[in-house]
Amino acid sequence: MSTYSGGCACGAIRYQAHADPIIMLNCHCRDCQRASGSAYAAIAVFRLAAMQVEGAPRYHSVIGGSGKKVERGFCPACGSPVCAKLEHLPDVFGVQAASLDDPALFKPAMDLFTTGAHAWDHMDPSLPKKPRGTKG
Repeated sequence: MSTYSGGCACGAIRYQAHADPIIMLNCHCRDCQRASGSAYAAIAVFRLAAMQVEGAPRYHSVIGGSGKKVERGFCPACGSPVCAKLEHLPDVFGVQAASLDDPALFKPAMDLFTTGAHAWDHMDPSLPKKPRGTKG
C-alpha cells in the first residue's frame, strides 16, 4: 500500500488515505471541467472509512447526471479544489489528483463522460472510455 496524502495550496486542508484507492479516473463531464478549470477532473477514489481529513473544505453542490447530488470540496482560504463526495455513493471520497503530495501516484484506469470531452482534449488512447458514468 502506498501512502496517499495531500491537501490544498495553503495547507489549511490536509488528508491522508489509510488504504489504496478503489479506482483512479479522469472525468470529462461539464461540471468537472468547470470545477477543475481544465479539460477534466483527475480523481482518485477512496473508501470514506479509510480517509482522515484535517480542516474543513467548503462544498459546492450540483445535481449530477444520475439525478443525485455531487459535492465538490475546496479550500475556503486559498480556493484549491481538493475533494468530491457523491450522494449515490456515500461510502466513497474522491480527491483531486493535483492535490496529492505526490501526484505521480495517480494512475488513471479510465475516462468517464467522454461525450463531454473537447476536441482539444487528447485522451490517453490506451485507457477504456465510457461515454457516461462507470456503467455507461
